[in-house]
Amino acid sequence: MFDDCYRGNPLVNVFCLGILPQDRLVLATAEGVGNLAVLLGASTGRDGIGGASVLASAGFQEGSEAKRPSVQVGDPFEEKKLIEACLELLDRGLAVGVQDLGAAGISCATSETAAKAGNGMDVDIARVARREPGMNAVEVMTSESQERMLAIVEPANLDAVLALSARWEVRASVIGLVTDTGRFRVYDGKFDAGENPDASALAPLADVPVESLGDGPTYHRPMQAPSDLAQRQADDPGAVLLERFPDGTDLSSELLSLLGSLNIADKSWVWRQYDHQLFLNTVSGPGGDASVLRIKEAPGRALALSVDGKARQVALDPRIGSKLVVLEATRNVACSGARPMALVNCLNFGNPEHPEVMWQFSEAVDGMSEACRALGLPVIGGNVSFYNESSGVDIDPTPVVGVIGLLEGLGETAPSTIGFKEDQAIVVLGTTAAEFGGSEWADLHGLRNGVPPEADLEIGHALNGLIAALVSERIVTTVHDCADGGLAVSLAEMSIAGGVGFTVDIGGAVGCFSESASRIVLGVDPKRVVEVLGRASASGIAAEEVGVTGGERLIATGAFSVALLDAETTWRDAIPNALGLS
Repeated sequence: MFDDCYRGNPLVNVFCLGILPQDRLVLATAEGVGNLAVLLGASTGRDGIGGASVLASAGFQEGSEAKRPSVQVGDPFEEKKLIEACLELLDRGLAVGVQDLGAAGISCATSETAAKAGNGMDVDIARVARREPGMNAVEVMTSESQERMLAIVEPANLDAVLALSARWEVRASVIGLVTDTGRFRVYDGKFDAGENPDASALAPLADVPVESLGDGPTYHRPMQAPSDLAQRQADDPGAVLLERFPDGTDLSSELLSLLGSLNIADKSWVWRQYDHQLFLNTVSGPGGDASVLRIKEAPGRALALSVDGKARQVALDPRIGSKLVVLEATRNVACSGARPMALVNCLNFGNPEHPEVMWQFSEAVDGMSEACRALGLPVIGGNVSFYNESSGVDIDPTPVVGVIGLLEGLGETAPSTIGFKEDQAIVVLGTTAAEFGGSEWADLHGLRNGVPPEADLEIGHALNGLIAALVSERIVTTVHDCADGGLAVSLAEMSIAGGVGFTVDIGGAVGCFSESASRIVLGVDPKRVVEVLGRASASGIAAEEVGVTGGERLIATGAFSVALLDAETTWRDAIPNALGLS
């Protein structure tokens, strides 16, 4: 997503998915009194102290550089060794619990695992390997140095764990002991005292109830809607746009401008920087509605993944906008033929000490909850990122969601693509209305007010089921979600992907650029159009045949006529041009 609100505070959200054999599941709990907490991986330094933990709970003003945490420098090779060592640890059943070290480092990993098990934990910072001299206890406990894991190990398995770690050249040291005290205690030198009878008298540096650290506090911050919200929602961009571009207006230049906008333009320059074919599991890579990854351990099955965000629409109405984000992500997965199964999120917001931001956050969470319940989606992971502001200005509320779907009956190739083929009938599923609030076309003309499109969860759920069935049954093979830029942009993207033009009748500006939700464009074998329309009707989904594919131009009768080559060039060159690479 590109927007001026991110210039001073860019966002990076990462979604990582793994395959887990059920019999290898190990929880992040410190079970078993007398078990040992073993720190694996890199040494601990001052890098990252107060990183995620401080950034999640405080903002920075100009001139507060001293408060800013030093940025961790990742070591991919060290990370790879640590991952392999941990996987072998789990394969051999040498750990009863495993926890990564993230925000607040050792203090969080040790206390959380103990709290989840209902046990206590004694930690000895003297056993923590350090890469910098003079680190005090607080620095050691809260460092967020990268490439570190905590394993809970039975004493009888310690030698095997240490030998395994040495073989992988991964540092390992016992830093903690699981107790039955219900207390979280930090020492400096307790374990090194060994059998010294005075060891029990060693005063802890910290001694608190473990449950006080395991349960996060519930904040009740002031909340209120922005004072100008009603005024902004009443300012309908559609009225301005439709007056400026009445039916019969040539919209060709408008379509090209949208194809050249950064949010719509080709992103391949970005994803080509990485190897998306690694491990040879990729069935459908980046650039479509969803990526599809073959599950080698389960022949015929695949996972579909999509990540989406719609910040402008969330800013106009956080509850409705968040529903739209969930609807689009699930729709993208369904377009691959997969059944949406679960959702993860990263909720990026401004300063929650601002009542308007806290209201946005509360509304967005409620909206996502309503959508997930209606669609039957469990939320299996997530993160909240607050204090995203620059010079006191908050970013637009930006909930980003990732949806995972399961595709059954996978053949040698993906069951659908977005590229048109010659001589297909074009069918649009869903209803189009004059809904321009938060749209790319409105933003193109500097119109950022209004209300977002309607988020009909019942229709969205029915549409997901319909399209997943049509694709998995191979009734349709050309499918594309209709979202940013409206029908005109979706049709253009399908033509660019397939190298085939089209001729459609979709009306004027509303039909071309409205961003009504829950719509999908299909390229259908003409012999199966009646069948597709019938299936849609039976599912309660509006459907209309609007045109045909063929030729070398993108034509919407009475609205635009653009050469396919011009559309493709505009779309492909926009980001390289913006980066000064062309």
